[in-house]
Amino acid sequence: MLEAIRRAMTFLREKQVLHKLGVVISVAVIGIACYVLYHMLRGIDRNEVVEAIKSTEPSQIAMAALFVAAGYFTLTFYDLFATRAIGHPHVPYRINALAAFTSYSIGHNVGASVFTGGAVRYRIYSAYGLNAIDVAKICFLAGLTFWLGNAAVLGLGIAYHPEAAASIDQLPAWLNRTLALAIIVALIAYVVWVWTQPRVVGRGPWTVVLPGGPLTLLQIAIGIVDLGFCALAMYVLVPDEPNLGFIVVAVIFVSATLLGFASHSPGGLGVFDAAMLVGLWQMDREELLGGMLLFRVLYYLAPFVISVILLTFREVMIGARSKRLQQAALKLDPGPAREAAYVRERSDGGA
Repeated sequence: MLEAIRRAMTFLREKQVLHKLGVVISVAVIGIACYVLYHMLRGIDRNEVVEAIKSTEPSQIAMAALFVAAGYFTLTFYDLFATRAIGHPHVPYRINALAAFTSYSIGHNVGASVFTGGAVRYRIYSAYGLNAIDVAKICFLAGLTFWLGNAAVLGLGIAYHPEAAASIDQLPAWLNRTLALAIIVALIAYVVWVWTQPRVVGRGPWTVVLPGGPLTLLQIAIGIVDLGFCALAMYVLVPDEPNLGFIVVAVIFVSATLLGFASHSPGGLGVFDAAMLVGLWQMDREELLGGMLLFRVLYYLAPFVISVILLTFREVMIGARSKRLQQAALKLDPGPAREAAYVRERSDGGA
């Protein structure tokens, strides 16, 4: 059975079926979201949206910002876990934190986070001897942590309150609960599968040993805490009335986040917003839209600006350190150093 699945996956990869299917799904999700968003935003009073933002209590914004910061702090453990899992404990936590924070905040805003986040990670981790394959493994394990956390949150949340998902997928509550229980069973089966013996995916240098049972539970816990903090930030910013409860908002938020992720649009722009407006239809649209805009500033815009500043400062420091080393080498051994500098100058000038 497993061999048949491998052959089928190999055939799909060779024919690029999965890639083409992914593009079709992304375009379809974006198209549907734009249509829904257009109808949802018709008649929106922009002045009321601005007034809703202005009327938000500073304490609410501060609390939401604190939850966002806690969420990004939890994200740093994605990379810490992944680098240890592939056998690179020499990478210090501060580098894991920098790589995780900058890669996710830039990937969230630019879109195609697998590639943009991977490029940022490679730039940071290559200074510690990690190659492109190592970075790809880190991205894979970090993504696995993300999806395991999502599966746990959605499975438990929808099983507890299936009506929350019904507002987005328009399926009956009993079917949503059945699907949620199926997700939980699949998650438990995966934990048992990796617990019984070491499991390996990939081939050759791309081989990744999947974390065992206890470490998989740790992955799930990290993902749940991360999504929980993000959902709390959104919950603080949505209108107080009607009070739907945290579980409902969390399920809708995670579902909207996943739809935005599937669309590959920067920050899930349009897709995430449409899903939130549809899912939380009971709330005042202007007030909800104001809360969503504040969330985007706190979760997307502010971390993106901070990441750009951090990476720019890092590149300046690396450049200055390299220049100091060249000057020191020139003082210690001026002949070869000058000759090398001359060759570099001629080659740069010729280019």
